[in-house]
Amino acid sequence: MRRSIRSLLSIGLLALFGSPLAIADNSSELPVGDFFRDPEFTSVSMSPAGTHLAVSVPRGDRTELAILRTADLSLIGRFDYGENRHIERIEWVSDQRFIMFVTRKLGRFDFRVGSGDMFIANVDGTRRIDVPRGNTYSLVDTLRNDDRYVLISRSIDGSFLYRLDTHNGEISTVATSPLDFGGFVVDQQGRPRYAFGQDDDLSQSTYRRVGDDWQRVHTRKLGEGGTRMPLRMHHDDERVLMVVSDTGEPERIALVDVQGNEERVLARNPHVDPIDGFFSSDGKTLLAVRFMDGIPGYQWVEPEHSETRLLAGLVNAFPDRVVDFSVFSEDGRFLLFRVYSDTDPGSYFLFDRDSGQARFLLARMDWIQPAQMAEMRPIMVTARDGLNLHGYLTLPRGAEPRKLPMILHPHGGPHGPRDEWRFNPEVQFLANRGYAVLQINFRGSGGYGDAFEAKGFRRWGTNMIDDMTDAVQWAVDQGIADPGRICTYGASYGGFAAMQSVVREPDRYRCAISYVGVHSLPLMFRDGDIPETESGRAYLRRVLPESVEEQRAQSPAYNIDRIRIPVMLVHGERDLRVPMSQFHILANRLEEAGRPVEVTVLEPREAHGFFDFQNQVDLYTEMEAFLDKHIGPR
Repeated sequence: MRRSIRSLLSIGLLALFGSPLAIADNSSELPVGDFFRDPEFTSVSMSPAGTHLAVSVPRGDRTELAILRTADLSLIGRFDYGENRHIERIEWVSDQRFIMFVTRKLGRFDFRVGSGDMFIANVDGTRRIDVPRGNTYSLVDTLRNDDRYVLISRSIDGSFLYRLDTHNGEISTVATSPLDFGGFVVDQQGRPRYAFGQDDDLSQSTYRRVGDDWQRVHTRKLGEGGTRMPLRMHHDDERVLMVVSDTGEPERIALVDVQGNEERVLARNPHVDPIDGFFSSDGKTLLAVRFMDGIPGYQWVEPEHSETRLLAGLVNAFPDRVVDFSVFSEDGRFLLFRVYSDTDPGSYFLFDRDSGQARFLLARMDWIQPAQMAEMRPIMVTARDGLNLHGYLTLPRGAEPRKLPMILHPHGGPHGPRDEWRFNPEVQFLANRGYAVLQINFRGSGGYGDAFEAKGFRRWGTNMIDDMTDAVQWAVDQGIADPGRICTYGASYGGFAAMQSVVREPDRYRCAISYVGVHSLPLMFRDGDIPETESGRAYLRRVLPESVEEQRAQSPAYNIDRIRIPVMLVHGERDLRVPMSQFHILANRLEEAGRPVEVTVLEPREAHGFFDFQNQVDLYTEMEAFLDKHIGPR
């Protein structure tokens, strides 16, 4: 582990709900690198008895794992699987043994590439087992009170449920799903009760086990109809906890009898889907469900439960931050939780119910002082067709919200991801440099129900872009944004949106930045890793315009005559998700039109988003100079 983490681990006990973070009020310009240094960790998990912590540590092109003794935070074991290999998460089998899921990821904005390899080890690194590679594994059930066996699933050439012996790596088949990809839900005895997932054509289905056969209980095409996805069996094994939506409205969490005749709604929000749920220490009771309707918050499902009262007390103890509960120890004594906000990258605490005290463990980015960061405000904008759009506006700290230079910053994806209320290094960097930053969850974004997401299908370059335009106009009408000093910047689909926003509104923006952006929709069917699989090709056919003519009409590269402002293009030459052909088609056509790209940043060893720290510092330094030249507050 790095020395900086060792220094963090030396921090001792704090008073109940104490925080080690500095509160100096200093809004001066901060070094670029402060925003883009790797955090000290990305996640922390706790063993069943609470004796060990597993800490994921990003190290540039890889993510390592450190196992710490909870009592004194001393290092017990360290795991590193090499370049471009990331220990995504772990699952505890016992207090001494755990499973690691290791994936390949070539760029900062990439999804996981290739198989999710699985490794098993003791906390000190001994008795390692490599489960056969070339499979995409998921954990189904740890089989509580069994320190040897777990249930896992594999999705490759079909979906299978296996029983895994974590002592010797032996695998035996339990069941086969009728779906190509997906998972399983088992009962208290470990018997398969539901299978869910999708086929290569992206149709999504749920099946119930009846005897030795599977009975389909729900099916739909991507973006159509409702949802009935099982999460886990109730402890009586007669009911199942499900994510439910009838017609594509935001999903609810419900308890449904296995015949599907009776439903009891446990939690719902009319605007957004649930993010996750948190269960009691015995695993039997759903205590709370979290939603992100602006700022994340919990709905209490069992408010009178003693552990719910503890959770509610912790939430009240941090009124200006979000409390994200991780896990109880199995005996209920210890509770691991994270505290974060829009200005605070987050810290982990361990609450001891016997002592009634919370112990500070680790700060994710302890060099960031929240008092120097900018507030991220939830907003709602009404689109031109009456659709309500939610998003966030971040203003420079201490600045009067009048006639500010502004950056429209669309998110990537576009389907599935959404902008969230959290610490965002890019947004904070831009705000620190004096820019207002506008993020809008345009139609097609995830988190607002399938019907909202499907409204963006085949409209990547039209209605989705119009939503962004309407949000910009809202900021102008509010007097917040200076209409003569607006630029747009995004990455991946966000890069496409930045350039296509200029195509749709050529007189609106003063400059545009596309970072590993898509510039030609027709090229998406030919180049990159998405069209390499049948499911990837089915996705493109479902979400992009059907005809080549319409694909070109919605592509920046085929509308060069409308791009008459300074452009900055950024790309990694090893990008597999959005390959260099997407960079070249726009750069070459702008050159041919006599309006060459003003600033180009190419990195030969980077992929879909830069990992190297110095490359990031150089990139954002160039970006700062580019923005400053065209709309800078100075």
